[in-house]
Amino acid sequence: MTRLRQQILILHLAVSSLEGRTVAWAFFDGTLAADQPQMQSGDTEKPPYESVLAAMRDGWMVIQLPTLPVYVPGHEHESGHLPYEYVLERKVDLDSL
Repeated sequence: MTRLRQQILILHLAVSSLEGRTVAWAFFDGTLAADQPQMQSGDTEKPPYESVLAAMRDGWMVIQLPTLPVYVPGHEHESGHLPYEYVLERKVDLDSL
């Protein structure tokens, strides 16, 4: 019997294109034991993938695309949350680890 666990990768891109540059990320690993730490913000300076497309080529599946932001005239350059968030997942067989 195969024992699958889910891994979730959240990538924030500079632009809405799947080929856009990754500017922030988070990784949650369901294969880790409860006492093992998950990735923390700032763990690495280099993103795990340069783009969503690069992650897809490595076997990640996109499960959420961002809603494109609506900019109010005169407020286009105000900062806020990162608008181009993609959620990806892959299943990992625990027996192959």
